[in-house]
Amino acid sequence: MKGRQIVIGTLQGREIAMLLEDGRLLDMAVSPQDKVQFGPGAILRGKVNRLVKGQGGVFVSLPDAQSGYLRETSGMRPGQEVVVQVSGTTEPGKAIPLSLRLLIKGRYGIATPGAPGVNVSRSIREPNRRAGLQIIGEAALGDRKTGLIVRSAAIDADDRDISAELAELAELAVSIASDGHGEPQLLLSAPTPEDHAWTEWGDPPADTIERLDGPVLADLEDAVLALLSPDFDLGGAGHAYIEPTRALTAIDVNTGANTSPAAALKANIAVARELPRQLRLRGLGGQIVVDFAPISKRDRGTVEQELKKAFRADGPETVLSGWTALGLFELTRKRDRIPLSLLFKAN
Repeated sequence: MKGRQIVIGTLQGREIAMLLEDGRLLDMAVSPQDKVQFGPGAILRGKVNRLVKGQGGVFVSLPDAQSGYLRETSGMRPGQEVVVQVSGTTEPGKAIPLSLRLLIKGRYGIATPGAPGVNVSRSIREPNRRAGLQIIGEAALGDRKTGLIVRSAAIDADDRDISAELAELAELAVSIASDGHGEPQLLLSAPTPEDHAWTEWGDPPADTIERLDGPVLADLEDAVLALLSPDFDLGGAGHAYIEPTRALTAIDVNTGANTSPAAALKANIAVARELPRQLRLRGLGGQIVVDFAPISKRDRGTVEQELKKAFRADGPETVLSGWTALGLFELTRKRDRIPLSLLFKAN
């Protein structure tokens, strides 16, 4: 099928939503691990456990005897009750990253407890539409002590749909913000894969959303499980290998039998363009090191520009640190989802 398509189904017992464009897998969301950790976006009431001297953070006791780590320390004291949001993922057994900045996402808006007022997305530039959405947001907010951000998806949406969702988000934000006393408790579950598809992947026509299962899902299942292999093809330009370790994710670029400078540059550019998609689909973040095929220093600039363009459209926060003395390229990417290898098993 041509164009963008969303597929929702079940794979190895987990709910999965997949975003495809012209049949190519662009992104996906998978239900989190059972009873392992709370997924990104979950909001919880916890208790400050202890401050970590020298690291500028505190450990927070969470429901189900789990532990989180909060970098903010201002005014924190042991035993203090806090409402926090899971801001990323980590390896099983490690403290879950948390934030005091709560964001409750909808399709057309985001509620921001603790940050009052109404703000319209900067990507909506038409003055009359901005003014209209500002009025809708303020009416939906009323006298509630919370904040709202009107998202770019609202630009062409029906005003009644926008108003209804913003009011619902504002009410939910007020309820959560006022529920900060008591034992550790889950206040808002992490978004389901279908929730993620609705809030993050746009508003596709109804006939581009499919619910599949069984044999019909087989081809897409193969595409997902192929991501469990470290090898990925560069479309005739060679191969690359992506291998997570406990400390970092290492990527090696291989041009095969052709070791010419032109082949090396071609393979490196192919990796630079494909890397955000591979990291996103595999659920990889943290420290990442790329061993590109050997190229001249002038060609390194070309590859770095391709990396910048490729990651510019990628959602998670990415910092390109540059080349090391050994000719490796370093970058860091926010851990925004659970690694695929912890969710599925290869057939």
